[in-house]
Amino acid sequence: MDKTTFRKRAIQRLKSLNRARAILFDKRINRYLIDIIPTERVDSIMLYIPLKMEANITPIIKEFRKKGVAVYVPFMEGESFRLVKYRLPLKRKRFGIYEPKISRQYRVKKIDIAIVPIVGTDPTFRRVGFGKGMYDRFFQKSRRFIEDIIFVERLFCFSEDIITQEHDISAYTIVTGKTVVKRGYRDSISYRHRKILNSIS
Repeated sequence: MDKTTFRKRAIQRLKSLNRARAILFDKRINRYLIDIIPTERVDSIMLYIPLKMEANITPIIKEFRKKGVAVYVPFMEGESFRLVKYRLPLKRKRFGIYEPKISRQYRVKKIDIAIVPIVGTDPTFRRVGFGKGMYDRFFQKSRRFIEDIIFVERLFCFSEDIITQEHDISAYTIVTGKTVVKRGYRDSISYRHRKILNSIS
């Protein structure tokens, strides 16, 4: 299976989630993220303002801001984006993406953790996104000041075949609506769970 076919199947699978299950998975994802991110050691974090198909992580945006963590989100520019500080109100832009209004330039010197939405992944734990390439272009020029990356998706859509390329960004941790998956999971995962993980293949 190639990346294009995998992406279509993964998106169909994500779209098939009913609203109740999506809300349940989002609650779990937010709880998992709060559990695994040491806020006492994080000064700045990159989050995203979710599209309908993406996990709604808005509650942790509020949580981190309350704890004094600087929260940055994507602001689209051309074929990529830059990071701006999260603040209200939000304005709807291209692709239905909401962004903060900005009144001045912010220069981001360091991001401790970047939370990045994905459509799926393969054995390399590289990202399959929506196909726009914005995250790839952003990380090509900005990866040096980002300490760690965590991927997020409601359902773990996984291809047994390697379908990503070297320029696709990778992570060691993926947070889903059912569990937290680490790279190298195959060594300890049960057969029952492996069948679930391979359901998109």
